[in-house]
Amino acid sequence: MIENLNKRLTKLNVFDISQIKWACVVFGIIITKLFPQLLQINYCLLIVLMLALSACPTYKFWFKK
Repeated sequence: MIENLNKRLTKLNVFDISQIKWACVVFGIIITKLFPQLLQINYCLLIVLMLALSACPTYKFWFKK
């Protein structure tokens, strides 16, 4: 299953991936508008979550050979 997804992923270019990124940003804005209590989350928790989610892709892109 993962091999099939990897084959499909090679069809995407930088523009397609940037469109996915912006779609996720807009989705986040919609969720925040629907649930405004999410804005009450502590910023330290959000920063830790952001760092945790970006650690693996950053390592793979910059350091893995």
